[in-house]
Amino acid sequence: GAGRSKMAAGGAADAQARFGHSVKGLLTEKVTSCGTDVIALTKQVLKGSRSAELLGQAARNMVMQEDAILHSEDSLRKMAIITTHLQYQQEAIQKNVERSSNLQDQLSHLLK
Repeated sequence: GAGRSKMAAGGAADAQARFGHSVKGLLTEKVTSCGTDVIALTKQVLKGSRSAELLGQAARNMVMQEDAILHSEDSLRKMAIITTHLQYQQEAIQKNVERSSNLQDQLSHLLK
């Protein structure tokens, strides 16, 4: 009777040890897969923050471009005004030249 109960106890301890091992194995597996998930998530978050950074940079660049475009527009408007003034001056000069050549003609006729 004593021998058999010892064997049964030994078998129970063995089963418990095996159960312990499988639990440890499962835990290790879970911890590993959890670690992998955390790494993947971290990579994703970093990628997301990098994307946000790039978007921010692009937005800043667009604002700078917009400023440059507005400044160029302003310059073009000013240049158009100056061009118009210069055209008026050129026309005035041309009229004066025509008048003076008419006067020269009249003077040469008088002096003959």
